[in-house]
Amino acid sequence: MMEFLDLLSFGGGGWGDDLAAGLAVTVALALTTLPIGLVLGFLLALAKDSDDPGLIRAATIFTTIFRGLPELLTLFIIYYGGQIALQKLFRLLFDTYVEFSSFTAGVIALSLVFASFASEVFLSAFRGIQKGQYEGAYALGLRRTTTMRLVILPQLIRLALPGLSNLWLILLKDTSLVSVIALNDLLRNTNVAVGVTKQPFFFYFVACMIYLVLSIISSFGINGIDRWSRRGEATK
Repeated sequence: MMEFLDLLSFGGGGWGDDLAAGLAVTVALALTTLPIGLVLGFLLALAKDSDDPGLIRAATIFTTIFRGLPELLTLFIIYYGGQIALQKLFRLLFDTYVEFSSFTAGVIALSLVFASFASEVFLSAFRGIQKGQYEGAYALGLRRTTTMRLVILPQLIRLALPGLSNLWLILLKDTSLVSVIALNDLLRNTNVAVGVTKQPFFFYFVACMIYLVLSIISSFGINGIDRWSRRGEATK
């Protein structure tokens, strides 16, 4: 038992500091991806719910592609293909060399995938709101932006929250994919520890427990947001 505790110690021959650093990268990646994916997913849902055939078609093509591609393949396309395209563009426009980090590639790839699924959640929530809500707000003289902010968004959050909660938990697990592009996240640092110590069961078990704790903490946060979104509702 003491041997395993020594393996998780900080400093010296322990791997606690490496796992903690990997955990910080994993959490930072997920928290950076979330708002980008939410905003992009919301805009895609607005496009799909619009009356413009061009916007509907473009949003549908986007979501079809990124919902259909495996997340790992999307990550490779962004990291390698996107980097080549960016380098050629900057060489053409500014005659300079540029590249983006593994973290940036991970954020972009995971945001695109998250947004494609989140757009469907938002779209279902939009369609769950009665048209009379819009008409009543306009009858009161509210502008479109004010109607969206004060009338539609509070209801949209409540309706979309269950689906978005599931997507957040999936996102937490999908962050482990970035280990394949040399980002020192929790899984990559775990793999390094396994390679050095030859203790695969122990370190993978520790990594599983860390991901499980993140999910449990997220569940408490999601429940708090759910209570906030339902404030003011009549209780039975």
